[in-house]
Amino acid sequence: MKFRTDLAIERKELLDEERGASADVEGVDMETITYDEDITSTRIRILNETGEKQLEKPKGNYITLEVNGVLEEKEDIKERAGKALAEELAQLIRFHYHLKVLVVGLGNDKVTPDALGPYTVSKVKVTRHLFIIYEADGDEDMGCVSCFIPGVTGSTGMETAELIKGAVELSDPEVVIVIDSLAARNIERVSTTIQINDTGIDPGGGMGNVRTGLSRQTIGRRVIAIGVPTVIDSRTLIREALEENSKEAHEIEQYIEEKGQDMIVTSTDIDQIIKDFSDIISNGINKTLHPGIYS
Repeated sequence: MKFRTDLAIERKELLDEERGASADVEGVDMETITYDEDITSTRIRILNETGEKQLEKPKGNYITLEVNGVLEEKEDIKERAGKALAEELAQLIRFHYHLKVLVVGLGNDKVTPDALGPYTVSKVKVTRHLFIIYEADGDEDMGCVSCFIPGVTGSTGMETAELIKGAVELSDPEVVIVIDSLAARNIERVSTTIQINDTGIDPGGGMGNVRTGLSRQTIGRRVIAIGVPTVIDSRTLIREALEENSKEAHEIEQYIEEKGQDMIVTSTDIDQIIKDFSDIISNGINKTLHPGIYS
């Protein structure tokens, strides 16, 4: 049975389940880093077309940061997670004197599970105006950072990718960081997981409303995507619950399709999850792009 997920690590887990054991995948490199007792990072690198077919993801780097104890408010957990995220981001975005970055928050701030992007971007330190005022071409402590919240096509009437292309032309960044909500297979990942990749992202993917993809090919700049799973597709949840009885799962899925009841499910704690993870991600971004200010 097929499960809907935006997470590379869950694609790998599905392969392991199909094979009956964890095993190396041709065309895929994988390593796990432990930051402390609550935070681990799984780095998956898809090397070629074989790896792309196996994990159903484009070639590139996928980093899954798993953070336990956020909702339980473990001591310094958000600060520790932000630091770990910054260390992972630093592998993809090297700070230098002339660094220019555009940070984009995808999603709809009026729909809580889809509000991660706008909430996070509102907490990122914007500096481009300072570089303009002081006519500076670079800085040793902070990057030249612009932020943009394009909204959703249903509200603006404009394709998100086209709006971002306009912002790219205006700010001329070296790299674009895009933040969005994702879909997961496992409900536990809604409150524990951050995925980073350097292959781009499809706006609205997590909410099941995919728009034109954001990548170097579509907007002309390298794209680093940061996402948190905030929803689970109802069909995925049903499949997971009934995976031991494939016939029953198939019948229920067929019923959903016939009735047109395509729904997504989120956690009852989603308000707190969005707040906490927007704090963690914005902290990690600030540490990465402004190392002289956020040490």
